[in-house]
Amino acid sequence: MIEGRGGIFDVRVDGSLVYSKQQTGQFPEHAEILDKLATVAK
Repeated sequence: MIEGRGGIFDVRVDGSLVYSKQQTGQFPEHAEILDKLATVAK
């Protein structure tokens, strides 16, 4: 994780954006992030 400013919460894998709180307006649920990470790992 890389600390952001202004309430930014992004999840990136190998430089690719997996989740952005700025885009959705909300923090993700744990399962949501795990599902996205599983998709990227395939």
